[in-house]
Amino acid sequence: MCGVHLDQITIHIGGAALFTRVPGGTQPSCDLWAHHIWPVPTTQESARFSRSLAAVRTAAIGSSTRHRDAAPEQRARERERERGMGDNEARGDDFEKKADQKLSGWSFFGNKYEDAADLLDKTGNFFKLAKNWRRAAAVYKRIADCHLQGDSKHEAASAYVEAANCYKKFSPPDAAQALNNAVNLFLEIGRLNMAARYSKDIGEIYQQEQDLENAAVYLSRAADLFDSEGQSSQANTMTQKIAEIYAQLEKYQKATELFEEIARKSINNNLLKYSVRGILLNAGICQLCRGDPVAINNSLERYQDIDPTFSGTREYKLLADLAASMDEGDVAKFTDAVKEFDSMTRLVLSIGILPDPWKTTLLLKAKNELKKKEDDEDDLT
Repeated sequence: MCGVHLDQITIHIGGAALFTRVPGGTQPSCDLWAHHIWPVPTTQESARFSRSLAAVRTAAIGSSTRHRDAAPEQRARERERERGMGDNEARGDDFEKKADQKLSGWSFFGNKYEDAADLLDKTGNFFKLAKNWRRAAAVYKRIADCHLQGDSKHEAASAYVEAANCYKKFSPPDAAQALNNAVNLFLEIGRLNMAARYSKDIGEIYQQEQDLENAAVYLSRAADLFDSEGQSSQANTMTQKIAEIYAQLEKYQKATELFEEIARKSINNNLLKYSVRGILLNAGICQLCRGDPVAINNSLERYQDIDPTFSGTREYKLLADLAASMDEGDVAKFTDAVKEFDSMTRLVLSIGILPDPWKTTLLLKAKNELKKKEDDEDDLT
C-alpha cells in the first residue's frame, strides 16, 4: 500500500466537473484532469464525430428498413413464381388442345401423328416448367404412342425415357415400367447399349424400393447386354450387384458362384485383377454363411488356383481363421479374426475392398449361427 489518502477527486470532462469525496481523508485534494488522458476534442473533431454518428444511424435505419421489407419482397417473388408456374401450365393446356385437334382431324399434307407429337413435346416442356410431373409423364406417354403410330420406335423409346424421368419424381414403379417399354423398343431396333443402360436403371429403381427379386432380374439382363457389347467392366459391375442381392436374399450358393465367375473373368484383366482378392473374400463369406467349414476350405484351395497370390493376402488369412473357428465351434476366435482384419480398415479402404454393409450383416449372421450351435452344445452337456 502506498499510504496516500485522497480527500477529494475532481474530474473535469468537457467542462463539467464530477466530484467523489472519500470520508476521513487527510491529504490535500488533487485535481485529475480528464483531458490528460482523453484530450478535449476540438470543434472540427466534434463536427466530424457528429457526421460519423449520423452516418452510422442512417445506415442502421436503412438496414432495419431492408430487413422489414425483405419478407414482403420474398412473398412477392413467391407469388410471381407461382403465377409463372400457373402460366406455364396454362400454355401447356393450350398446346395439348392443339395436339388433340390435330389428332382428331384429317391431314392431307404431312403426318398428323408427327405434328401432334411436336405439339405434345411443347406441352410436356411447359408442364415440367410448372413442376406438374404427373401431367408431364402422361403427355410423354402420349408422345410415345404418336411415334409408334408413325413407326418411329427410337423416338417412342426416347419419349418413354422422358416419361420415366417424370415418374421418378412421384412413382418409381411407374418409372420402371416406362423404362421397360423403352428397353423393349431399343432391343427391337438393335440399340443394345441403350437397352443395357436402361435395364440397369430399372434394376437400381427396384433395388432402392427393396424389391430385390425384380432388381436381380433387370440387373441380370443389363449384365448380359453389356457383355454382348464387349463392355466387360460394366458387365462385371452388374454381376457383382446381382451376387450381393442373392447374398441378401440368402441364396448363398448362387451368390458364391457369381462372385467366383467375376474373379475368373477379372484375373487376366490388367485393370480388374487387383480387385480379385476382394471378390474372392465376398465369395468366401457367402460360403461361411452356408455353415460348412469343409466347403470353405475346399474353396480356399480353388481360390488359389484362380489367383496364385491369394494365399498371401489378409483376405485369405481372414477366411482361413473364420473357417477354423467354425470347425472348432469357437465364437471368441471368430470375433478376434474379424477384429484383426477390421483393425486395418483404413488400409483396405484405399484399395476399395472395405467390407460393405451387406458383408457385415453376413458375418454377424455366421457368428450368430456359430454362437447358437455353441449354446446348443452347452445345453447338451
